[in-house]
Amino acid sequence: MKFKLICVGKTNFQFVQNGLDEYFNRVKKYIDFELLCIPNTKISNSLSIGEQNNLEGRLILSNIEKSDMLIILDDKGKQFSSVEFATELNKLMMSGKKQIVFVIGGAYGFSNDVYSRANKLVSLSKMTFSHQIIRLLFAEQLYRACTILNNEAYHHE
Repeated sequence: MKFKLICVGKTNFQFVQNGLDEYFNRVKKYIDFELLCIPNTKISNSLSIGEQNNLEGRLILSNIEKSDMLIILDDKGKQFSSVEFATELNKLMMSGKKQIVFVIGGAYGFSNDVYSRANKLVSLSKMTFSHQIIRLLFAEQLYRACTILNNEAYHHE
């Protein structure tokens, strides 16, 4: 099984990129993982928010196979504790799917097509964070879930 995280836009902050590099390198000890950043569609002010979302949505969906499990990280999604997220991750690993794809949208969220294709919505917090910070929070929680599933001492309760 493979895990993929699709993000919209590049990471502009070095401290975020350093954290992503650290956690995703750690994650690869446990799972087959890929990070894919698709271009931000804010090319000009001539695109409306809806047009940006639709264009980003097409780019996101073009990187997802029909057989993939698609989980979008969205403030309207289900929230989990870290242990619950690890349990959910374990269920996903046992699901028989070839690939699990998590997606972090751009500044304006997702198109209706991406919402329609999603198998699950997961929220990392009720708070609003930039899409760059959410990447780092997700990376840490993915690593934490892996250590929980492997009974390692990283997570404390």
